Amino acid sequence: MNTKLTLNIDDNVIEEAKSYAKNNSISLSKLIENYLLSLTNKKSKTTKVSPLVESLTGVVSLENADYKKEYSDYLSKKYS
Repeated sequence: MNTKLTLNIDDNVIEEAKSYAKNNSISLSKLIENYLLSLTNKKSKTTKVSPLVESLTGVVSLENADYKKEYSDYLSKKYS
């Protein structure tokens, strides 16, 4: 069920939010709803991961247990 909500927000913030919503093909209402949901979602509070970290998850394989030595070797070569 949807309910109307009246908010008092600075004009400049509203214009920027409208522009952002339009550029991302989402309604301003949905944008605000998603934001409020992310703030109140209990799962999000316990597993907060930035979008960058999430996009990198699984990129590096840890099958090679000697990754610290490999990284050390890489840095030695880079800064030699």
